[in-house]
This record gives sequence, structure tokens and C-alpha cells, in this order.
Amino acid sequence: MKKFKRAYLSIGSNQGEKYENLQKTVDRLNQQAGHVVASSKIYTSPAWGFESDDFLNACLAIDTTLNPEDLLKVMLKIEESLGRVRSDQKGYTARTIDIDIIFYEDEIIDTSILKVPHPYLELRKFVLLPLADIAPDKIHPKLNKSVTELLQNCKDDSALVTYPKTLRVKKNDFSKFKLLAIEGNIGAGKTTLATKIADDFNGKLILERFADNPFLPKFYNDMQRYAFSLEMSFLADRYQQFTDDTSQFDLFKDFMVSDYDIFKSLVFAKVTLHADEFTLYRKIFNFMYKEVIKPDVYVYLYQNTDRLLENIKKRGRNYEQKIAPEYLESINRAYLDYIKTHETLNSLVIDVSEMDFVKREDDYHLIVDQIHDFYNER
Repeated sequence: MKKFKRAYLSIGSNQGEKYENLQKTVDRLNQQAGHVVASSKIYTSPAWGFESDDFLNACLAIDTTLNPEDLLKVMLKIEESLGRVRSDQKGYTARTIDIDIIFYEDEIIDTSILKVPHPYLELRKFVLLPLADIAPDKIHPKLNKSVTELLQNCKDDSALVTYPKTLRVKKNDFSKFKLLAIEGNIGAGKTTLATKIADDFNGKLILERFADNPFLPKFYNDMQRYAFSLEMSFLADRYQQFTDDTSQFDLFKDFMVSDYDIFKSLVFAKVTLHADEFTLYRKIFNFMYKEVIKPDVYVYLYQNTDRLLENIKKRGRNYEQKIAPEYLESINRAYLDYIKTHETLNSLVIDVSEMDFVKREDDYHLIVDQIHDFYNER
């Protein structure tokens, strides 16, 4: 199985139907080179290095199985198919489309046909500004500076203006789903991701409501004493909420997406309860679980313990600040054990420990693409 590599491309057009040229480039890259997972805003910018009409420029993130040389060959064919005519004339000329590899993973390539990172990257604002939209923290492997730092230090004073249209990266469609469940440990980002997917793809959002549970603050202060009361309270609340929310179909929404699955009650209970308590708890749970809708895809967002603790600290809920790392690790293990032993769950584990799907659009689109690919391949 070939491994996908992340490349960043710059695309620009200043001839013909410029916006359409950019969109056709994205579509053909998706067809011929891999998966375009993110696009920057489009910017209108003056021609750089020669007198000509203004350009429309953007940057793309693409996941590809092609090596850099083969990716270049595909790019040249796409340019040709869109009317790009190369000549022996020296210097820059107007063009229907121009596609350049800016980064390919962290590789440094210097051959007669390809140089990566792009040798003029740090000099060009029309590349750095859109690149900063999708990869602000990407480090230049030769200059050892982030894209944001390169943009701040760039001496190019060209005036770039945001273009009113955006590029359609990939038309993902959740309308085939009935229910998508986003699960994860405490602080993994499941609510944030579920909300974002619901907003972007016209989904009915189903959120776990637990802020008023009177046992939760007590549990974090004395886990052994309040474990059974907390888990029974959660089970009753989740069952009632989940059945109510999923039974009420919204005619104006395409699907449902939740930030929890009712099976999480059993996962947490197995960690927190004594064996005899858990046996009783499971009998009650099994009776309830038969009645609830099961998700088409069960996504588990895995984050390592350090990242979870960092997220918990940032969101500032007082009763969560004393959560022990060992407790979070036990929850992660319980989820993964559960997933391994339930093959009919249609579960997809995504490691988001090094991702930021809030600040980095390419990370978000990568997650969405993984969910769709998993659903379509199963």
C-alpha cells in the first residue's frame, strides 16, 4: 500500500478565464495527482518580474502517492491541457496557468528539472501570503523558518487583494450518512469537530449535554465514592437525550452528527467501576443499547495524554483541572480495546495528536476525506 506524501503547490493565472483556470487545475489535480485537501484564499496580485495583467494566485495542499518528479510531470500535462504554451523566450511571460511545487514533505531537491523548496519562495509575497493561509507553521527545510516568519521578513511590497470567490477543493457529501459519531477522550476535540462538520455539510448536530450533572465535580474530587452514581446518571441522561435527538428527523438537514455514542457509557464505566458494580451496570446498559440507532461511521479521535492535558487546561473547566494523566490513559486504552473487540462498529481511529483542525484547514479537510474514504471503501 503506497503512502501518501504532503506537497504544497502554488497556482496562478493571468490569461483567459482566470478563476476557471484555477478551479480546473484543482479538479484535475484531484483526478490525476492525489487528493487536494486544502486551498488558500485567492489573491489578486500584480505580475512579478514582468509587465502584464494581474494574476489570480492561490496555494494548495495535496496528498499524493506520486514522487516529486512524477508529480511535476502531471502538473506540466495539466498546464498544457489548460492552454499553457511554453516558449524558448527568456524571462517571465503571461500564462493561462502556472503550477509550482513549493514544498514536498521536508525534502530538499536540486536537479536540472526540479528544485524544492521553490528557490524564490521567500521573495514572493504572492506565494507566502496564500501559503500562510493553509500552512503557517510549515518549516522551510533549508532556511529553518516558518512560513509565517518568511512572510513577516519578506521585502516584496506588492499589494495583494483578496478575491471574492474561493476554490472548491473537494465536494464531500454526507447525505448518504444517517448518523456520524465523533468520539474521543476528554479534551480530544470531538465537540469542535462535530460542530464544524455539521456547519459545513448541513448536518443536524447532536451534542452531549452534561454540564449540569451534579455528580461530575464530586467525581473528580472523589472518584471511588461517586463513580457508580455518576455512571448511572450519565447512562440515564445519554439514553434519554440520544433517543430523543435521533428519533426527531430534521427535514432541512442531510444527516446527523453527534459528539458522542451511547456506548461511551460502557467504556467509562469499565474504567471507573468495581467489577461487581460493572456487572450490574452492563445488564442495564445492554437492555438500553438494543433500542438506539448505531452510527454509519464511528470516528475515534486519538490524542496523546500530553496534548489532552494541554487542551483541558486551555478550556479552563475548574472541575477538570485535577484529572490525573493515568485516568486519561486508562480511558484511551478502554476505547481502543472496545474498538478492537467490536468489528461491526465501522470504527475509524484518527490520530490527531499532531493536528490542529481548528487553525489548519488542511488538517480539517484531511480528517473529512479520511471519513469519506473509509465510508466509501467499507
